[in-house]
Amino acid sequence: MNVRRRLIPAALASALGLGALTACSSDSAASGNTDKFDVVASFYPMAFLAEQIGGDHANVTSLTEPGQEPHDLEISTKQRAQLEEADAALYLKGLQPAVDEAVGQTGIKTKIDAAGLTHLEDHGTGGHAHEGEESHAEEEEHARDPHVWLDPVKYAEIAQGVGKAFEKADPDHAADYKKNTAALVTKLKGLDSDFENGLRNSKSKVFFTNHAAFGYLAERYGLTQEAISGIDPESEPSGARVRELQQEAKADGVTTVFYETLVSDKTAKTLARDANLKTDVLDPLEGITDKSRGDDYFQVMEANLKALQAALGAK
Repeated sequence: MNVRRRLIPAALASALGLGALTACSSDSAASGNTDKFDVVASFYPMAFLAEQIGGDHANVTSLTEPGQEPHDLEISTKQRAQLEEADAALYLKGLQPAVDEAVGQTGIKTKIDAAGLTHLEDHGTGGHAHEGEESHAEEEEHARDPHVWLDPVKYAEIAQGVGKAFEKADPDHAADYKKNTAALVTKLKGLDSDFENGLRNSKSKVFFTNHAAFGYLAERYGLTQEAISGIDPESEPSGARVRELQQEAKADGVTTVFYETLVSDKTAKTLARDANLKTDVLDPLEGITDKSRGDDYFQVMEANLKALQAALGAK
């Protein structure tokens, strides 16, 4: 995964793509001027929060289509109109520069930046510097990992902030937003417990991934993420990197190279073949598509847990 996709520097601090939501539409005609609280979200994790917290009172639309690579999103004239007509914008500042610019230029009253509702950390690349990464060294030194939604605890922090913003922006339905937020936070606490209990007794604590998206998750549950760093998803890993990962796999009992659903699996499968490892999906939830192992955040996260348990030899 190239550096731009893997980590976003301080000036570019957050990520991800949108999948289909039952109450989430990409049709501009449905984005504003309805009799509901109209929310435009930038990508899937934000749209999911808006739908869960807004419930029946919110009309949620997304700027990122299902399966679309979110980092390169450009805002169309129609989408700018969506933002102008909306009651609130929910986004992760730094992830999508075009979204940041568009939100900043609108007169929308309620602008909710999820990056300001929790603390972004520097997890590095999840690996070491490799050939072709020199030009990114200084940039990565000050990088902040955007993938906060993959840590249920941090995602709950963001949910609480979003709930309070909804209550303030739409006070007529504040009680329902508060109730919906509490229910969501309770489910996220349950998910956190599932991961903590499910990974506590794993034989190995190291996992390989094509995309360094799981730094928060690894830190939360005492794991070590090792990404195929500095390698474009369409290229094959260098012989030196394969040998390095082969040695680490043997030393740490690594069995599996994980890849994701929205990008090519070529790199992961090449490494797995050369290092005699298995492959499996670990989904960074950049979007829900027909290839996803579940229909929403919770189902995909539970599938991720099962994949990690199998790869790490969890009891």
